[in-house]
Amino acid sequence: MSGNHALRTVPRPGDAPAGDLTGDDLVAAAARLARELLQDLHPRWEHTRAVAARAAAGAGAVAPDDRALLVAAAWLHDVGYAPALRVCGFHPIDGGDHLRRQGWSPLLAALVAHHSGARFVARVRDLGAALAAHDDPRAVQGPLADALTWADQTVSATGEVVDVEERLADVLRRHGPDSPNARCHHLRGPYVREAVRRTEERLRRPGGSVVLPPGGPRD
Repeated sequence: MSGNHALRTVPRPGDAPAGDLTGDDLVAAAARLARELLQDLHPRWEHTRAVAARAAAGAGAVAPDDRALLVAAAWLHDVGYAPALRVCGFHPIDGGDHLRRQGWSPLLAALVAHHSGARFVARVRDLGAALAAHDDPRAVQGPLADALTWADQTVSATGEVVDVEERLADVLRRHGPDSPNARCHHLRGPYVREAVRRTEERLRRPGGSVVLPPGGPRD
C-alpha cells in the first residue's frame, strides 16, 4: 500500500466529512484509517488495536457523549508513525496535524497531538510551537486526556496489558538514557502516573465500568 493511497482513502468519497462523524461512525472511520496507515507496521498495529480495546473497556471514565471520541482517539493516537505522515518526526504532532488537515474534529486531532504527556517531550525537542497549534485544553487535562493516557500507558509496545510502571520503564529502555523521553521523564512520568490513577479512580465509581466494542474492521 502506497502512502498516497493511504492518505486519500479515508474518509471515502460519499462519506460524511470526518469532522461531522459521531458515535459508531466516528469509531469505525478512525479504525479504518488506523488500519490503512499502520497495519503493515509491527508491532505498532498490535499496540494500536490493544489501546483501542483498552479505551473501549475503560470508556466509563468519561462522559457518555465523549466515549466514542475516546475510542476514536485511541485508534488514531499513533498514526503519526506512518511514514507517509512524517513531517517533523514526532509522531503525536505528525498525527494530529494530519487529522486536522484532513478535516477531523480539532479536539480529536488535539487528543492525538497531546496523548500521553507529549507536551513534555515536545518541549525537549523544541517542538512546543508546533504543538501549540493543538490548544484545546480538554486534550491536555481532564477525563478525556487522562483516559487516553491510561489506555496507551497500560498497554505494552507489543499489545499486552501491563502496569504503568512497567510501561514507563520499557519506554526508557527502548529510547535510551539520552533520549528526549528520558530527559523529560521527571515531568512526564508523574503526569502519566497521575492520569492513570485518576482514570482508575473514575472507573471504580458506581457506573464507571463499561465495556464498549472497540469498533472498526476485524482481522
